[in-house]
Amino acid sequence: MSRTMHALLAGALAFAAPAAIAQTLTLGSAAPVTSIDPHYHNLGPNNALTMHIFDRLVERDGRARPHPSLAESWRVVSDTVWEFKLRRGVTWHDGRPFTADDVVFTFSRVPNVPNSPGGFQGFLRAIERIEVVDPHTIRIHTKRPHPLMPLDLASVSIISRHAGEGASTEDYNSGKAAIGTGPYRYASYRLGDRVEMERNQAWFRGAEPWARVNYRILNNDGGRTAALLAGDVDLIEQIPTSDLARLRQDSRVIVTSIPSLRTVYIVPDYGRAGGDPQVTDNSGAPLPANPFRDLRVRRALSMAINRQALAEQVMEGAGTATAQWLPEGAFGYAPGVRPRGFDPDGAKRLLAEAGYPDGFRVTITAPNDRWPNDSRIAQAVAQMWTRIGVRTQVQTYPWTGFVPRRMRFEYPIQLAAWGSSTGEASNFLANVVATRDRARLTGANNNARFSDAAFDDLLMRASATLDDERREAMWHQAVARYAEEEPYIQLIQYVNTWAARRGFTHDPRMDERTIAMGVRPAR
Repeated sequence: MSRTMHALLAGALAFAAPAAIAQTLTLGSAAPVTSIDPHYHNLGPNNALTMHIFDRLVERDGRARPHPSLAESWRVVSDTVWEFKLRRGVTWHDGRPFTADDVVFTFSRVPNVPNSPGGFQGFLRAIERIEVVDPHTIRIHTKRPHPLMPLDLASVSIISRHAGEGASTEDYNSGKAAIGTGPYRYASYRLGDRVEMERNQAWFRGAEPWARVNYRILNNDGGRTAALLAGDVDLIEQIPTSDLARLRQDSRVIVTSIPSLRTVYIVPDYGRAGGDPQVTDNSGAPLPANPFRDLRVRRALSMAINRQALAEQVMEGAGTATAQWLPEGAFGYAPGVRPRGFDPDGAKRLLAEAGYPDGFRVTITAPNDRWPNDSRIAQAVAQMWTRIGVRTQVQTYPWTGFVPRRMRFEYPIQLAAWGSSTGEASNFLANVVATRDRARLTGANNNARFSDAAFDDLLMRASATLDDERREAMWHQAVARYAEEEPYIQLIQYVNTWAARRGFTHDPRMDERTIAMGVRPAR
């Protein structure tokens, strides 16, 4: 056989053969993992990665439905008491037993992680105290009835006291404290490059098929597709919309998709009184007052946006226009709430009514490598706003540079996105809309310094309503108020997509997480 034929056959086999032969699975992530500390930053890539190393008391499947994990069962003892039976025989990666004491330690650490850019304390906001009944039974006492407790706990990774006591976030990143109960063990972590993990043979659900998982960071859209087609990775997430149709027709790959729990929206900063150099009149002088605090301005900006064009042209069909933060059919989605109509002439009239007949100038900031078409969406919105007289510039940063500036509230207005991992309405309200309040553990990801007592009250009352029908009606009230007031300007709801080499099966997730536990060799 010729040398050329050998090379051609080798290349074909490299693409066609499932990774089960090598027992290594390589995943291509679209955004960087910023930490292995499971409580440091409530961020999609971090949450997907830490699912491999750590477990939670309750787990969610790809459709956001809860099922037992480290807690094998739970029950309501009274309106304000939940009892969780912990799974026996579970061990940490170092062989030590998992007990109720680890849960108590976890819950005490979550609200106290230093320098967290947006943590998980909102999921524990209802808890008053933890009662340890025995090493494998806990009772969670809440301040008021809290029907969402199992769903909330599905977002909190359990860590060990013996590894985590006194440990810093850097100790997790180095692997020193990254000792979980999950299906994979920490092997190595290179920021911005990859995370490598090894199979945990003693996982309580049974050993996974992959001896090793390489979690590679491939920020460049075209680079991810190229890596898949070259056989360098076995599965990629966030298929570039420009490649979606082509990959669906390629017999060498399979494409999976599912409606996303992630929504994209515009966030103005309410903490500024005015005088920001990024919000000026047409001569470049900073405006004396913050225009985004004026409902008429926010409505005008919303009316200037052609959401259908964003969905069809920018997202190429991988998104839908929306005025709320959940996909149709989710618990709390309000069927009667629709996006504000595209009306640029009406937007100009509202701006004039608000005192800006000649518009103004603004800079909107967005990441350029975090969410599908993030910078393209920002550019499209900027063009639409410019047409009504709000002359808009766009500045973009890589995600790793975008987040620190966001933490310092440097942006007068920014593009944002949020995935409601619980699959129901309270998640976005508690973390993104509610007032930042350390004592009440709300607003951990409220990067707008927005505060509205009416939303806070609805959140508290609905979260304490045990009757599902009444609670959903209250979520509908919150959604309707949100669409009317537009504290943030909703744009689109994503559709999650993945592509895998043929020879694999993949179970897509509404929470967009890419996990090795959802990939199997095809039979």
